[in-house]
Amino acid sequence: MRLIHKLAILKHGTDYHIGRHPAAIIILFRGKATMTTAYRKFWDNLLNFSGTATRSEFWWPLIINYILGGLIITIIQLVTGHPIDDIYNWSDWSVNTMSNLIAFIVWLGVLSLKFRRLHDSDHSAWWLLINLVPLIGGIWFFILMVLPSRPNRWQ
Repeated sequence: MRLIHKLAILKHGTDYHIGRHPAAIIILFRGKATMTTAYRKFWDNLLNFSGTATRSEFWWPLIINYILGGLIITIIQLVTGHPIDDIYNWSDWSVNTMSNLIAFIVWLGVLSLKFRRLHDSDHSAWWLLINLVPLIGGIWFFILMVLPSRPNRWQ
């Protein structure tokens, strides 16, 4: 039986197993998400703390958000004439409130993305708390984020 046919059988609900991991065939075909697909999935799953996210679905949105954040900060500095570190001295609180709201929404999305990425490498989302350990925690969490996808209970 060809592998693509096996995928079709699995997709239509037949209980077909490869070794001990029924989800192994899905991981073979998940592949790498393109930049636009990964970023669209980031916003579509903004508050989805269950499920999984592949490495490309994790790293593309982070890179895009950092680039967009830098561009927005630069534009705000040019338009207002204030350096960004002087933001709390601005008289226009609407810009400050709006930037805090946007930052909070993106933070929630990144948090849910980290949950899904940990699930994809077959780790509990509680591993996010490793970041509370100074220096070593951040390094360990980075290692967890670059681990490959594995069949897991969250798929």
